[in-house]
Amino acid sequence: MLTNKVFMKKTKRGNILKIVREHYLRDDIWCGSAACRKCPPDENAVLLEETPESVSDRFAFPHYLLLDTNIVLYQMDLLEESAIQNVIILHTVLDEVKHRSAVMYKRLRAILSNPERKFYTFVNEHHKDTYVERMPGESANDRNDRMIRTATEWYEKHLHLDRGRKSRVRIVLLSDDADNRAKATELGLNTCSAGEYMKAAKEKFAHLLDKISQRDTVCESKDPLFPSHLTLMQIHEGIKSGKLMQGGFIASRENYLEGYVRVESIEKAVLIQGRMNLNRAVDGDTVAIEMLPESEWKAPSDVVLVDEQNDPGDMVEPDPTFSVKPQAEREPTAKVVGIIKRKWRQYCGILIPSHIQGSTRHIFVPAERKIPRIRIETRQAATLLSQRIIVAIDQWPRHSRYPQGHFVRALGPIGSKETENEVILLEHDVPHNRFSEDVLACLPQLPWLITGEDLKRRVDLRGITICSVDPPGC
Repeated sequence: MLTNKVFMKKTKRGNILKIVREHYLRDDIWCGSAACRKCPPDENAVLLEETPESVSDRFAFPHYLLLDTNIVLYQMDLLEESAIQNVIILHTVLDEVKHRSAVMYKRLRAILSNPERKFYTFVNEHHKDTYVERMPGESANDRNDRMIRTATEWYEKHLHLDRGRKSRVRIVLLSDDADNRAKATELGLNTCSAGEYMKAAKEKFAHLLDKISQRDTVCESKDPLFPSHLTLMQIHEGIKSGKLMQGGFIASRENYLEGYVRVESIEKAVLIQGRMNLNRAVDGDTVAIEMLPESEWKAPSDVVLVDEQNDPGDMVEPDPTFSVKPQAEREPTAKVVGIIKRKWRQYCGILIPSHIQGSTRHIFVPAERKIPRIRIETRQAATLLSQRIIVAIDQWPRHSRYPQGHFVRALGPIGSKETENEVILLEHDVPHNRFSEDVLACLPQLPWLITGEDLKRRVDLRGITICSVDPPGC
């Protein structure tokens, strides 16, 4: 089957070109399920189990998870857990992730390449029953969401072989987009968010709830603590008019209430001082700043200031009074009015126990002093208090004193040589992962002996004394 798209294009010389794009559709693309009796099987594809085990009691019946794009982009730490299996990744989702985040696309491809995980890629864009044309006035994102719902509905009907079969596999659409879930519910589809799915997780999978991104957490306080950020459009207009400037934010290592922004047009970095002026900027972010009047310029503080409170809740005390310096020592000072680009990563550190007995809300202290404390929710605090752990930031809403994040994984006991070594490597972004199978395949098989062929094509340096700083067993 073939669909055509015809449109006209005007060249720079004024000529009119007729562009015809052909899109081929098929009806013989395998669904990937071992429970299917209709599709011709693909021997080279990953096989989804005939009776998959349900991870969550939210849907106790056997089912496959079909993921929305936002699940892949923001819940990757959950998806990388081996317990999450029998998952359908649509080509629509794969393509959108590829264009929106190279990092997440690479992590997703690593999962797809592991046959034990049972992640199946379904080419819905070329199946005659799951391809949909973009409607007039419909955004690309809305069309993609409609494609995902269409594929979910097709799978649900396609695998419906026998209503009397107790082991009949169903489809669950996992989406963190409330609008997409509402429209899926109208179609009679099984759907929920990642958080709802894992909150009902079976006991042996309950620890996976800690992996859920907190980016859509409902605001618990009506009173904002920080000024709101300008929109990207407002920032663009402000920079264009000269009212605002942009640059990279560098947090102070000695004073958690200070930082600097490097702006191309200013030789010296601009000082940012005070919690409200910092306005939730994190080290590495690209921010928009507004210069303060010269009468409000400050001098960097001589005091080493560290946030040592356990968890004061969502309240902000007044900034400490910094010593007043002579006018000659003061520097150009500004305030952060917007975030252009976040540069958050995963951070190593330790957990501080909550002062509330039985609480799941805890404060994480990063090893890097430039990074603010992070509030996470975990039910494994008793185990994690004695370990170095990795945490990712999800969001920093106006009502929260600290950014909110989620637990990623534990590195090992605090003070352990191996653990502390890994913290150093991770914090300085030194690649130290295991070599890929392709690289290891280049090594000779053990036991290895030097042959005449080796002497012909390699330089023999055995007559020279060579020292190595590699550890034993390297």
